[in-house]
Amino acid sequence: MIRTNNEPLRIVTATKADVPVILSLIRELAEYERLAHEVVATEEILEETLFGDRRYAEVLLAYLGDAPAGYALFFHSFSTFLGRPGIYLEDLYVKPQHRGCGIGTKLLGRLAKLASDRMCGRLEWAVLNWNEPSIGFYKSLGARPMNEWTVYRLTGDQIGRLGAAAQADKF
Repeated sequence: MIRTNNEPLRIVTATKADVPVILSLIRELAEYERLAHEVVATEEILEETLFGDRRYAEVLLAYLGDAPAGYALFFHSFSTFLGRPGIYLEDLYVKPQHRGCGIGTKLLGRLAKLASDRMCGRLEWAVLNWNEPSIGFYKSLGARPMNEWTVYRLTGDQIGRLGAAAQADKF
């Protein structure tokens, strides 16, 4: 068992009662990634999307004693080539004072176990190009970058415009 400051590490599956902790950790991650201005999530939104009738993602929380130390938020993807589901890790975050103690490895290990148990063919994630500490950590685990792929994204108004154009059959 990992211990930091003489506190045992626990990794638990988040419940609806954990939403305030999850949102707090999301905001900390956004600060670290210099993207705090993009966080519009609220407790209400997270309750609905993580614990509502249709759950879009799952969360593992790492606790040292009773204090949150980090989290992993993930959801299922699907590989048509493999014919199997995958797990996409959206967020992996460990509080700065607890980094280097094995918490990130433990969270990823638990996620890898879930992927194996769920017969997933892949466990994937993205990392910001400037985040050298994380890149080094991921490479130390045997992960490799997928340099031949480029991520594309539509957001907000762009999604709305494309959806409206499709609805109006303007293609």
